[in-house]
Amino acid sequence: MLSHGDPSTARPGRPRDTGADAAILEATRESLVDLGWSKLTMGDVAARAGVAKTTLYRRWAGKNELVVDAVAVLFDELELPDLGSLAADVQGVVLQFAALLERPETSTALMAVVAESTRDEALRARIRDSIVDRQKHLVLMGRRRALERGELPPEPDLRAAARTVDLIFDVIAGAVVHRTLVSAEPVDEEWALRFTRLLLQGLGAAAGD
Repeated sequence: MLSHGDPSTARPGRPRDTGADAAILEATRESLVDLGWSKLTMGDVAARAGVAKTTLYRRWAGKNELVVDAVAVLFDELELPDLGSLAADVQGVVLQFAALLERPETSTALMAVVAESTRDEALRARIRDSIVDRQKHLVLMGRRRALERGELPPEPDLRAAARTVDLIFDVIAGAVVHRTLVSAEPVDEEWALRFTRLLLQGLGAAAGD
């Protein structure tokens, strides 16, 4: 599902300036780091990006939509290279995800929109559509590879498979976000290895560590 601020959304008339889009989203993240959510304004973002405020409003209805899209493009940087095994793929994406969250522009923007979404159901839905659901393709890709390698058994039906994908995403994203942004603990190779072992083998794996 494409968000209203997605540069790939087709619109009639003059083509979108992807360079302006990138500058606006970068300016949004910089403003969040410098000013915080409450002081961030569309006018400040426009000034930083070097565009007219009307340019922002032609692309985004308001601050909520703009900030979510500014965060979403950062998460679009995540990739799942084929490292030869499910365990290696999981460790790789966990380390990559943690490194992304450690960047000030990511952590500040994500924490701001999540906090604001507790009071705004529409914002919560936009986060779900533009960030959460959009990144589940990584789980789908990793699961498909694991099935092709014979590392995972096939699910009995599509509905069960969808529930499994949702659960895997929640476990990985929840653990990495909590450790990085809430506990402020490092996600290094040792932690990623232990986490992956626990995820793939169950609680019995943790008992042997």
